[in-house]
Amino acid sequence: MPVRLILLLVLCTCTLFVGAQTEEGFKVLFDGSNLESWTGNTGGYSIEDGTLAVDPEKGGGNLYTKEEYDNFIFRFEFKLTEGANNGLGIRTPTRGDAAYLGMELQILDNTADVYKDLQCYQYHGSVYGVIPALRGYLKPVGEWNAQEVIADGTKIKITLNGHVILDGDIGLYINNGRTIDGKDHPGLGNISGHIGFLGHGHVLWFRNISIKEL
Repeated sequence: MPVRLILLLVLCTCTLFVGAQTEEGFKVLFDGSNLESWTGNTGGYSIEDGTLAVDPEKGGGNLYTKEEYDNFIFRFEFKLTEGANNGLGIRTPTRGDAAYLGMELQILDNTADVYKDLQCYQYHGSVYGVIPALRGYLKPVGEWNAQEVIADGTKIKITLNGHVILDGDIGLYINNGRTIDGKDHPGLGNISGHIGFLGHGHVLWFRNISIKEL
């Protein structure tokens, strides 16, 4: 194949790739090298081989985006240890309990025996206390999972490893004031806030974290 033709093919391929990246419009929040986009208990999280590791021995705790977001597509990958429990806070303040003052989307090892008797709204992917998620789509402990969260107005959609595990409308609970757990969730009415990983004293890892604002 002539050299000019090879160069042309390479150029076209690169152009298509860059165009797709630009069109997709995602902003990288963690590239495996630093925590510049994050605030909160940064000492409880460390960078290990390009991943974001929750380190309970250093406090773990909550890690929040510096910026606030309203409507978005949030993508990340996570790897659990046995019995791991964490949470993804959305539209939340950086103080107080995100499960009530914002929304907490469960990150949990559903297969752990210690969690066998949880309420339906406490398993992985659920909007804690409000909307249960489908189970059965987590990969085995120790393997990487890919998750996408779409928050668009009152609509929340969660896709785990290619399967939609939650597609609900929090507006139903804002309007009638009653949630499944019977508790007040004033954060359901938030139109914007931070996104955060909510540590509960367990080891797990995150990587490939990005967001696209809608």
